[in-house]
Order: sequence, then C-alpha cells, then structure tokens
Amino acid sequence: MSSMRRTSPEALFVVGGISQYLGAATAVGLFDQVAPASVALLRVLGASLVIIGFRRSWRRAWSKQDLLWAGAFGAVLALMNLFIYLAMDRLPLGNAVAIEFLGPIAIAAIGARNVRSAFALILATSGVLILVGVQNDGTLLGVVFALLAGAMWAGYIVLGHRVAQHGPAVDGLGVGMLMGAFVISPLGIGGVGPALMSPSLLGLALATSLLSNIIPYGIDQVVMKKIARARFALLQALLPVTAAIIGLLALGQSPSAPECLGIGAVMLAIAVSGGERTSPR
Repeated sequence: MSSMRRTSPEALFVVGGISQYLGAATAVGLFDQVAPASVALLRVLGASLVIIGFRRSWRRAWSKQDLLWAGAFGAVLALMNLFIYLAMDRLPLGNAVAIEFLGPIAIAAIGARNVRSAFALILATSGVLILVGVQNDGTLLGVVFALLAGAMWAGYIVLGHRVAQHGPAVDGLGVGMLMGAFVISPLGIGGVGPALMSPSLLGLALATSLLSNIIPYGIDQVVMKKIARARFALLQALLPVTAAIIGLLALGQSPSAPECLGIGAVMLAIAVSGGERTSPR
C-alpha cells in the first residue's frame, strides 16, 4: 500500500484502467449465458465479500454516519455497474464507455477554476463528443442506460471523495458495495442460476469482481486521498484510451480515424492538466 501511495496518480490509473476493461471484456463474454444484471450483482457482491474478509471490516468501529455515507457510495457504485452492463448488452463497448464518460466530464467542469483547467476540459469534452458522434449503432434504450451509468459515475466521484477522505476508506468501499448489492439484487437475483450451476461461469463472473471492482476501485480510494475531485475526474479521461487498446487487443475492435482523433483530444487534455497542482477537498 505504501508503494501505491508513492506512485503517481497517472500510473495508478493506467493499472486500474487496464484491469477495469479486461473485466468488462470478460463480462461481455458472459452476457449470452448470464443476464447482465446478474453479472453486475455477482460482480458487486463478490468484490464486497473479498474486501470485507481481507480487511476484517467487522472489527472496525462504525458510526451511523460512516454507514450512511458508505451505503450511499455503495448504492451509486452498484447502480453504475448495473447500468453500464445493461448498456454494454445493447451497445458496443466503445459506445457505452464514451457516453458514460459524460458523467465525470461534468464533474470536472464544475471544478474548473482557471484558464488551464478550462482549456483541458474543452479538449476532453471535444474528444468525448467526437467519440459519441461516431458511435451511432445500438438502441435508444442502450444510450439511456449509458447516460444513467454516467450520472452514477459522477455520483461515485463525489461520494467516493467523501468516503476516502472523511470516512472508512477501503473498509467503506467493501461495506458500501455489500449494501449496494442489496440495492440491485431485485433486478439480478433471478438470473444467477446459470452461474451457480456452472463453476466456470461463476468463476468468470467473480473474476469481474477482481478485475473491475477490487483493483480499480481500491486504487481509486488511494488516489482520491492525494488529489482534488476535479483532477480525479480529468484523470478518468485515461479510461477511453485504455478501453480502445483493450478493445483492439481483446475484442479485435480497430478504432476509426475519427475515434483516434477523439482519443487524441482526451490524451492532450490529460497532458495539459497533468502539471497542475491541486489539494484534496
């Protein structure tokens, strides 16, 4: 953990992003046999139990306020997982990620306070809009789910900072996800049968917990202690770049020229904002 704290936020995000989208590629491969909502439930529940068991979170003194904040954070996180899986079931991975990304961009826009950060936000927003413009396949319902995932992602950033800086941090992540699993269980519990009957399917579903929740969200809790909310949202711009690389290597999805332009704009935004010093709040 101490080595993670000494590592730059950018490097940590690369690791978290690679893990997150390897998990997403694994989840997409399960949707033909296990319902997306059920994969989301197994992902959140599995991750929560691993973190709680590893941290022995039951030994911690929990105040009512700690539980309330952790519960709100976990509910937003679980709903984000649910909505993005429902979107990915109806849209290509690149479409869903691009539309979802409007959530953290909005948070970054709220936190922009100078010309440099505003310019970076304009670049990042332009890149996302280009990506959305060229991703025109799929259904209207898929777009709605992706937008809802983006809204939950924005809430995750806001509440995650509260839990990381003033609450139980990683313990709050585990307990919060357990609460979040109960929130989405009415939609996912009915479809978990195929996974429970097949050790291989269950193993893959639980692997998404490690790749898409435990590793990247655990990294987030470390990074959120080091940087301000607006910069954290801007660093999330690394994720479309990572998703494109994972899509190319794991799914054979080759980005078009406009997509490369959009990704390049997001990368430039990261470069522009990278030297800015901000303090956590």
